[in-house]
Amino acid sequence: TTATAFETISVILEEGVCTITLQRADVLNAFDTILTTELAKALKEASRNKDVRVVVLTGSGRAFSSGQDLADLKAKYVPGHVPNLGEDLKKRYDPIVKLIHTMEKPVIAAVNGVAAGAGCSLALACDMRIASEHASFIEVFVHVGLVPDSGSTWTLPRLIGFGRAMELCCTGRPVKAEEALAIGLVNQVVPSDELKEFRHTLAKKLLKITDSVNIDNDSKDDFKFHATLAMRDIDKKFDKIWDYLKKYKICKRGISYRITL
Repeated sequence: TTATAFETISVILEEGVCTITLQRADVLNAFDTILTTELAKALKEASRNKDVRVVVLTGSGRAFSSGQDLADLKAKYVPGHVPNLGEDLKKRYDPIVKLIHTMEKPVIAAVNGVAAGAGCSLALACDMRIASEHASFIEVFVHVGLVPDSGSTWTLPRLIGFGRAMELCCTGRPVKAEEALAIGLVNQVVPSDELKEFRHTLAKKLLKITDSVNIDNDSKDDFKFHATLAMRDIDKKFDKIWDYLKKYKICKRGISYRITL
């Protein structure tokens, strides 16, 4: 077992399984600049480390992640500051989602509590989602005048279909664990006190097959090409959401940013 020291996350590598835990429980594991920087670094190291064969993402305390830390943004938005949310997404959130999507190792999200905003997007970016009975998923972006970012406009419709994705993005309502299982948002729901054991068991099962799975580079490039086309097509459809929000004045601010995979 090896552990890497970080300020806002913990990284433990044990028998081929790299477990990355968000460690800002006092603010529901909200993303600040340090956390996103460290998470991107940990994912990059896991991707490159040949000893890592499965990656698990989870949160400490009662949340997976509540998304962007608004207090962190407030500290930056001093008089005279001109915010550039699009650039912020490209520098901080896009690299994290891209690392997960391009990693040649399975990534499991063990969702222990609420996953909201960018926290929800992080869970959706993973290859599999195991949820505790107390988990919930919320596309909260609409409540602050945004459309979903950090990859949600690509992952969410692919997981649950365009109609349900449209509903969740336009209403911003929470989806509890049992509903998430019923609509295909998660793979499994387990009791909270069994989540750690279940994620470990699943990771061990994946370890047994990763050595026997070989995908040639041409196939990987082909997958990336078609995934990009699919994302662009879905992004165009999500323009309809934004037009609807503006038309009926559901959003008060005209801001819209998306990730490019």
